[in-house]
Amino acid sequence: MLTATATAETDETLAMLAAGGCRTSFAGLIERHYDRIFRLAWRWAGTRDRAEDIAQDVCVKLAHAIGGYRGDAAFTTWLHRIAYTTTLDHIRSGQRMTAYEPSEIERLIDGSASRTTGDAVDGEELWQAVRALPPQQRDAVLLTYGEDMSHAQAASIMGCSEKTVSWHIHEAKKKLKIVLKGVG
Repeated sequence: MLTATATAETDETLAMLAAGGCRTSFAGLIERHYDRIFRLAWRWAGTRDRAEDIAQDVCVKLAHAIGGYRGDAAFTTWLHRIAYTTTLDHIRSGQRMTAYEPSEIERLIDGSASRTTGDAVDGEELWQAVRALPPQQRDAVLLTYGEDMSHAQAASIMGCSEKTVSWHIHEAKKKLKIVLKGVG
């Protein structure tokens, strides 16, 4: 449980204290952001077990990296970058990604959540289509729609420009419309 003092501290203050070796501040950051880390991991991995493994790896990597935090970016941006790269490492290591929340992609494709159950695309087919996207397009879609980030936030995490994220999303929408046109 965070102390009253720790809850009043900003993420950046706690991160700077943790970078200086304060274990209590580091524990406060983990407690404050674990759910966010887990949610990001779950969006990519699709299962609780895999998401827990990824979230634990993120915490370990954060423990090793926190000494390098200098406050040049918001702590949450820095944390998302570590979580994002750790998740991609898991994906590249051959861990199979599975189910995805269909309503998120349906909203992406048609701009609304107005499809009826009969019109809905099967979740597995939908996820297969998202997973088949080129990695940068997949990641842009998951960060902006899955994590509800702005294009600017996604760009910061992905290490590219905001215009590049917008382009990846535009291209992903075109591909998903084509691939899923006859499905449903």
